[in-house]
Amino acid sequence: MSKKRSRITNPEPFLPLGSDAFSTGKKRSKPPKHHQLEDKLVPSTVSSKILKEALLQQKEIRREEENDNNVADHNPSTKIVFPQIHGLKDNENDDDDVDDFEGFSETQSQFGQWNFEDDINEEEEKLLDAFLSKDDRPERTLADIIVEKIKEKDAQVSSGAQPMPKLDNSIIELYKGVGKLLNKYTSGKMPKAFKHVPSLQFWEEVLYLTEPDKWSPNAMYQATRIFASNMGVKKVERFYKFVLLPRVREDIQKNKRLHFALYQSLKKALYKPAAFNKGILFPLCESKTCSLREAVIVGSIIEKVSIPPLHSSVALLKLAEMEYYGTTSYFIKLLIEKKYALPYRVLDALVAHFMKFYDESRVMPVIWHQSLLAFAQRYKNELTKEDKDDLNTLVERQRHKLVTPEILRELNNSRNRGEKDSDPMSIYILSLLLRSMSFIFVSDMHASFLLLVTIPSIPTHGLES
Repeated sequence: MSKKRSRITNPEPFLPLGSDAFSTGKKRSKPPKHHQLEDKLVPSTVSSKILKEALLQQKEIRREEENDNNVADHNPSTKIVFPQIHGLKDNENDDDDVDDFEGFSETQSQFGQWNFEDDINEEEEKLLDAFLSKDDRPERTLADIIVEKIKEKDAQVSSGAQPMPKLDNSIIELYKGVGKLLNKYTSGKMPKAFKHVPSLQFWEEVLYLTEPDKWSPNAMYQATRIFASNMGVKKVERFYKFVLLPRVREDIQKNKRLHFALYQSLKKALYKPAAFNKGILFPLCESKTCSLREAVIVGSIIEKVSIPPLHSSVALLKLAEMEYYGTTSYFIKLLIEKKYALPYRVLDALVAHFMKFYDESRVMPVIWHQSLLAFAQRYKNELTKEDKDDLNTLVERQRHKLVTPEILRELNNSRNRGEKDSDPMSIYILSLLLRSMSFIFVSDMHASFLLLVTIPSIPTHGLES
């Protein structure tokens, strides 16, 4: 028989703390890690060296900034100083006030590129083309303005007037290099020299050196952010009109859609509503060549972004007095559908705008009828009786089989300006009183009839009354 193996037992199951009975005898071969060491104070000699290095680095940074700011000092006749711009400090990550402008909720995942092919009707586009100008005049750009200024400067020199100072060669080379960077820009920080452009006296000439027509769409978006946040209304209006708007129209005409970065640029442009109206909306309508596709794309921004009522009223007044070119009705309709409380002067101007087409022989597009319907639906109670009579005669001559009956229904079933509706609560109380009185009257008649039937001996001559 095999012997059973005896079980090994521990004679001392509870060893005292710190006992080495079960230690393997191996010592730690690796040194303790940094986080396992106790924190020790930095010696005074080392801390003084660190402070000296930090001071040297700060002096180098200041020296570089001074070199950048004094590039134009080589030419004593011309000095372009780069003052510190509010919102563009070096220690900030381009977080301008314009980034807080959130009047929309779309994201890039929704719009890779802005395409409105499904929203454009070919027949409607043909009708609108009948109201567009056939004169395809090229639009003025920033380059045209610079050439005109150069000619004016030459004329001043020839007449003996004080000429404009010329830009230094180093400035020209600097901003030409900035333009090459902006041509390939995709993301990241913008060049520091470009951020100083809004503060320059001759900012248009400097901006022309960067060749804005060759900027990448992302560079155009960043430039719009910088200019909208740091420029006045008049300056940024010129940037919108001669740089941003031509680029947007060129992209739409070339690709039949709008790049997402350029679409975002138009949204950021509404950070200054007055400059947006004067630099983009009005020039687009006054160009006489605004296509339906361009109107739908720009109008989508007006539709989605909240605009102050005062600027909307000014825009409607200007569009109503402007010469009509088809797509103007689309912008009028969008502004009316924002349902702002408009002054009577704007309402009268809109009525006069529609009455211009009383003797129009051309077939009016559907968008014109839709804009008139939106006007009647929203402001029918603010129109005078004379205005409604004029609009009734207008729609009798300019008819649409689906829209005209709706316009007539809105105009004829509404109160006039200055009239007040009766208080709905008083009407409700009056109706309750009439119902209770009729119930009491019927109850009294029923009781009198029962009395006559059950007690025939009562004389009836007193009940007839």
